[in-house]
Amino acid sequence: MTHSRTNRRLQAMAATSIVVMGLAACGSDGGGSGSDSDEPIKIGTSLPLTGEFSQPGTAAQQGYQVWEQMVNDSGGLLGRDVELIIKDDASNQNTIVADYNALISQDNVDLLLGTFSSLLNLPASAVAERNQMLFIEPAGGSPDMFNRGFEYLFFAQQATADKQGKVFAEWIAALPEDRRPATAAYPTIDDPFAAPNVEGIREILEAAGVETVYQETYAIDTKNFDTIVTAMQAAQPELVVHGAVFEDGVGLVRSMLRANFKPTWLYQTSAPSQGTQYAEAIGEENTEGVMFAISHAPEADTPGNEEFVAAYDEMFGGPPPEDAADAYAAGQVLQAAVEAVGSIDDQKALADWVRENKVTTILGDLEWNDDGSPIGEFLIGQWQDGQVEFVLPEDFATTDKIVEGWMPGGGA
Repeated sequence: MTHSRTNRRLQAMAATSIVVMGLAACGSDGGGSGSDSDEPIKIGTSLPLTGEFSQPGTAAQQGYQVWEQMVNDSGGLLGRDVELIIKDDASNQNTIVADYNALISQDNVDLLLGTFSSLLNLPASAVAERNQMLFIEPAGGSPDMFNRGFEYLFFAQQATADKQGKVFAEWIAALPEDRRPATAAYPTIDDPFAAPNVEGIREILEAAGVETVYQETYAIDTKNFDTIVTAMQAAQPELVVHGAVFEDGVGLVRSMLRANFKPTWLYQTSAPSQGTQYAEAIGEENTEGVMFAISHAPEADTPGNEEFVAAYDEMFGGPPPEDAADAYAAGQVLQAAVEAVGSIDDQKALADWVRENKVTTILGDLEWNDDGSPIGEFLIGQWQDGQVEFVLPEDFATTDKIVEGWMPGGGA
């Protein structure tokens, strides 16, 4: 296995960041609207509503829309309504650069919110940074987001990608030898979020003596996973740690089921957190025991979560997927900064306030390092009896049971 494709992609994105920073108009003041205006505060974002990331992108749109409605229902922001301006980047890096440039220079938005995925937020945040505009991203935990010296970028989740599976990996590593998997496989989408996520888990497990018997990075547009599954099946891993977004997470599981390849343990990034969409896609009976890192659960006893879940259900039906909650939390961080500063005219003051303060959200309290990366730990979720439960850390668990292993077919 080689990470050359991922490295080339990251190098290209770094170059893209430099280019887009030169393309955008310099020194935007966020549309120039003073806080004493009666006009709505315009907040711009571009999301992958079509293309490879359309599932989580649509969920993020819904989370933003719930935040918009709840803010306006409670009197607005600084006494003004907020108005979301949402574009569709079609899961394309070039499109998202054009979209954020247009939001700033043509739509004259006052504030920005981020998009979904590190792949898209890397270039989008460069546009925001060049224009000196606060950029709160709801997804995009690649460590490479935060090594560029940006001052306006913040990630509204609990941890960066390389640390998101830490609690899971340490739990597996601490299991008694007769219960701990001895071998593991690591198939990973070529994505700047998934790759460091899986690497962080692999390093902890290898240090604990879990042997790596398969490791492969596949292209982002991969649709057929039969070859990967055949290779994994030949390697006979007891644990599969899959770096996945959504479509590929579903595709790999379907291929595993067709091949009757059922390793003892299955951990996936992102995909299982899509709630009913994930269960419907692979069959609810096949979700039992699947584990994953998660930032939010509808049952969480965090401030404002009950109201968010109720509002989401009223607007869209059913419990909110994780990406909707992350977007809502990003809106909460933006709102907290604006209300604390008392103005939308000084974007540096907004960024400085976020950097120096803790913000209470439906994901819990969030705080940041100087580079905009979050300080905290992710929760670990598991599918049990057709629903998602928090299982780790114990202090945040919604159940005292952990299903030890993946049980496709409902444990049959």
